[in-house]
Amino acid sequence: MIHIFINALSASAGGGLTYVRNVLPRLASRDGVRTTLLVGGVLRNEIPESTRIKILQEEHPVDSARRFWYEQRRLPQIIRHSEADVLLSTGNFALLRSPVPQILLSRNALYTSADFFRDMRERGDYRLWIDTEIKGALARWSVRVADYTVAPSATFASELQQWTGKEVVSIHHGFDREVFFQDQTPLRPDVQTQLAATDGTFRVLFVSHYNYYRNFETLIRATAILKERLRPRAVRLLLTCKLVSKDNPGTYQADKAAELVRQLRLTDEVVEFGALPYAALHNLYRSCNVYATPAYAETFAHPLVEAMASGLPVIASDLPVHREICGDAALYFPRFAQEILAQRIMQVSDSGEQCAAMREMGISRSRYFSWDKHVEQLLLLAQRMAGK
Repeated sequence: MIHIFINALSASAGGGLTYVRNVLPRLASRDGVRTTLLVGGVLRNEIPESTRIKILQEEHPVDSARRFWYEQRRLPQIIRHSEADVLLSTGNFALLRSPVPQILLSRNALYTSADFFRDMRERGDYRLWIDTEIKGALARWSVRVADYTVAPSATFASELQQWTGKEVVSIHHGFDREVFFQDQTPLRPDVQTQLAATDGTFRVLFVSHYNYYRNFETLIRATAILKERLRPRAVRLLLTCKLVSKDNPGTYQADKAAELVRQLRLTDEVVEFGALPYAALHNLYRSCNVYATPAYAETFAHPLVEAMASGLPVIASDLPVHREICGDAALYFPRFAQEILAQRIMQVSDSGEQCAAMREMGISRSRYFSWDKHVEQLLLLAQRMAGK
């Protein structure tokens, strides 16, 4: 029997929620494994307790720096009381005085991204720059003090090793095809109405809340190029966010992106759905012609796997991590080159043969990623640490 304590206080959006939602049921299904999960408010009501899962909820500061200091003071006591064997820290920051061996999950590429720091300076977002510098120092320290650090890709593991001088383990994040496609809940009525209005257009999809490192502006500029070159066929860029700062997590300012849409006269071409329930997301993927991501920093990128599994041709910025995830199933472009991005999308729109080949390669590639495989490797690591 092994008892794993998961600190998921930081899981409030994006990859953190995806990780806990997929890993926890698989831990619960394993004989000889008990799990104590520490969560904030987002996950508490959707995860049932059982004989193998105990849920703890703590009120904690939302701000990352204050949450870090809160955890350093409060968590050791909670972990001792739980009598766990191993701590799994999911939020990039480690516990200094962990009473049990500790696995740190590190999945934030911003701390090592020169592009992100340049981007913040050019936008004049100095508050975020300082905040990232502070959190980056804590993240580097965390990798050094944790017993093991696990990265979701070999590319990011290598970056962390160069950054910290400490060995980092790579365990790919997974994908569950059956779970992803099983829910028959339709898209919201307002989304269905918006989607119906795009019938007959060439639909380009990008799944992300708004932030700087996903490089929305390059995709918006590429859409303006496509608008001219695809005539008379109309093009639509479908976004699962609103280009409104207050409607997105974090402190990212979306005003410039929204202004760029207006300047390029793309108010009809850019369709902003806002955040969508994960269970219904497969309906949107399958309604589109191509998936495109211009991100300049990533550690894994779940939407790429979801898009490939949905049979969507993928166009991705030429990052080592994107090539690691997609292999030959995608077309690539320099991350800030909107002209080449538009050309790659045109390749897909012009060639039914290439489009069909990419669909087949993408579906095949998506099957490589498995949450069961991820949990199996994670448990092997945890058992080895508990044995020590």
